Amino acid sequence: MGSKRDKQKQAWNEKKTTKADSNKDKDTVSYDTDEIIDEAERILQGSVDEVKYALRYWHPYDLAVVYRHVNLSQRSRLLEVLEVGQLTEMIRELNPDLQLESFQMLGRNRAAEVLNRMDNDDLADMMAAVSVEEKEFLLSLMEREESDTVRRLMTYEPETAGGLMTNRYVWFYERYTVREAVEKVKAFAEMTKNVHYLYVVNEQKRLVGTLTYRELVLAPETDTIQSLMNEKVISVTVDTDQEEVARLFEQYDFLSMPVVDPDDKLLGIVTVDDVIDVLREEAHEDINKLSATDKTIDFRTNPFTAARRRLPWLIMLLFLGLVSGSIISWFEGTLQQVVALTFFMPMIAGMTGNTGTQSLAVVIRGLASEHLDKGTVTRLLWRELFVGLIIGTVCGTAVALVAGIWQGSLALGLVVGCSLFLTVIIGTMAGTVIPILLYRLNADPAVASGPLITTLNDIFSLTVYFGTATLFLSYLI
Repeated sequence: MGSKRDKQKQAWNEKKTTKADSNKDKDTVSYDTDEIIDEAERILQGSVDEVKYALRYWHPYDLAVVYRHVNLSQRSRLLEVLEVGQLTEMIRELNPDLQLESFQMLGRNRAAEVLNRMDNDDLADMMAAVSVEEKEFLLSLMEREESDTVRRLMTYEPETAGGLMTNRYVWFYERYTVREAVEKVKAFAEMTKNVHYLYVVNEQKRLVGTLTYRELVLAPETDTIQSLMNEKVISVTVDTDQEEVARLFEQYDFLSMPVVDPDDKLLGIVTVDDVIDVLREEAHEDINKLSATDKTIDFRTNPFTAARRRLPWLIMLLFLGLVSGSIISWFEGTLQQVVALTFFMPMIAGMTGNTGTQSLAVVIRGLASEHLDKGTVTRLLWRELFVGLIIGTVCGTAVALVAGIWQGSLALGLVVGCSLFLTVIIGTMAGTVIPILLYRLNADPAVASGPLITTLNDIFSLTVYFGTATLFLSYLI
């Protein structure tokens, strides 16, 4: 007869085997959110030992998903049964409000243990989002050295390298031997966030080199770090913008990067997981700007707040839209004489806006990944001009044939086709030039949002369309 633990293990393995067998014909074996939550709720009904055993290999992200969706008593049980290391990683995946709730539900001793194990950069981000009283409560639970580090990290601007960096890394003096360095790695490996890259300083704590963990362990024990290190170090200062940090990670495929002060003294490192968060945040921000919405609007925002945050953009676009209406009124006489012109207004305006938005997306994507010099701008402008010419020629010819046959008027077909040809070129160039001008003026190019470009192109397209029709009015009547 096996022990209770053996029975639990056998039952759990059988369950995993059944799951795998049921999914063997699928490309991947995975759970969706509902399955994760349902399984966790079933597990949480067991004894403490059963729950600990069943959850021991769960990924922190999945545990965080469960924590967000279960009720308060189930959250309390989850906090009670998880080992400190697993609990720390789960809390790291939560948003600041739930992180604070979890620390308030934990006892002081257990909360202190988790806080002292968390990465200091994550703690600084969390505490920046809570009240002063809550922040002081959490800091009071931590060891003095750890709390001082968090306070120091909070002094840096959040969207800079200083705001992203952690102080949990391994460094050596250049005079160390390989044996001494390996001993230090062993001593500090558990508390460090990244041991892929190791950093070398001189006696003044200035960064002088780097080496990889692989290079260290393969080197003879008597070699000095100075003889192994790479002296060409790429680093950033504490005030480097997070977008520049992300660009360097993308260019050099780093897993971490050192952060120094103006005197090249090593202060911390930025790790790739934080850079991924930066890239996601910047992408969301640009998408929100392109759609003229606010980055603080999400599924939890109430309708009145969401409307208040959207209204400024929409009111501005409303008045720009009135300009389009006034343009139509200026050409009222032309419309009264050739009513068929109204049939093609939506198509002309829509095509112009679409081509402008496409060019805008291409330019903003390019601006995010490249630095524009004079030569690059010139090539981009010529390319987009030729793109506009090609699209305008194809679409203009097609609509000229359709309009001429549909309305039985060759002149009308030519007016519509020529107008579309011109407005497509104008829309393409507007979507290219406006973000470049903003970039040159050190403004955010994403401010040239899709709705703004579309509204401006409506004005351009209607002016060109009705102007062309008026010019050739005698041939249309």
